[in-house]
Amino acid sequence: MLDSYIDKILLGDCLDLFSKIPDESIDVTFADPPFNFKKKYGNIKDNLEFKEYLKWCELWIDEMIRVTKPSGSIFIHNIPKWLTYYCSFLNEKSNFRHWISWDAPTAPMGKTLQPSHYGILFYAKTLAKNKFYEIRYSHKRCRKCNYLYKDYGGKKDSIHPFGPLVSDVWTDIHRIKHNKYRDNHPCQLPVHLLERIILMSTDESDIILDPFMGTGTTAIAAKRLGRHYIGFEINELYLEVAEGKLRQEKDNSKIGNVWVSFFPNPKYNSVVTIRDKDWEELAQNYFIPKERKLLDSVKIKLKFS
Repeated sequence: MLDSYIDKILLGDCLDLFSKIPDESIDVTFADPPFNFKKKYGNIKDNLEFKEYLKWCELWIDEMIRVTKPSGSIFIHNIPKWLTYYCSFLNEKSNFRHWISWDAPTAPMGKTLQPSHYGILFYAKTLAKNKFYEIRYSHKRCRKCNYLYKDYGGKKDSIHPFGPLVSDVWTDIHRIKHNKYRDNHPCQLPVHLLERIILMSTDESDIILDPFMGTGTTAIAAKRLGRHYIGFEINELYLEVAEGKLRQEKDNSKIGNVWVSFFPNPKYNSVVTIRDKDWEELAQNYFIPKERKLLDSVKIKLKFS
């Protein structure tokens, strides 16, 4: 039954569509639900009473837990206020791994600390069986001179050539601010955020389910990285936008045999995230120490000072 939904976005309410998904059949579930900020998502208004909103959230969180495999992971993105309640739901039936702080400053709200991050809850269905890969992000460098911004105290020769291991604070992936890169959607996430989550928690051909697909970010990240996706979306216009974007995407986010997350650039493609276990293959087969760059034939260059 699951095969008929793979690599498709289904139109409808997520609570109805979850009934089509068998127990423990999905490798990763990811949700970026409405924040209950009274924003309009097409013809849907995000405006529920406090208790009603939390009761609704508990229902779809329960469904996410139900369909996730014992080796799988559950990720939920939201503001800290709601995540504190989500934790109480998740702690009863799954296992806490991390609260990821995504550095994404917002406008001042007055009479409070300025919000400067979103949270991503990372839970394992079964902690002992949970699939997880350490990942690395690229060193931050000057765009003009390519030197490292961070001062490593005279120990630059001993640092990893690509970049450090990712912590639970993500500062290198930024919100989509420019209108020319945004869809007509109030809460669009950058594709590199989802690519990092997918590289961290899945293997090639695994299935990622997103019950609030929006304009397709999760599906696009999955397709680029050779994974499968299932999406739910209640707004027909968003679904059409997502499907249009997916028709233009290919599973080409790869260097040789290694899946990576990269940012397309007119001059060169800048790699954003790799899995630590893949570095040896990248370095051995596609990295020339003497020239300190990837082979031109791969069409992806990493610049090092």
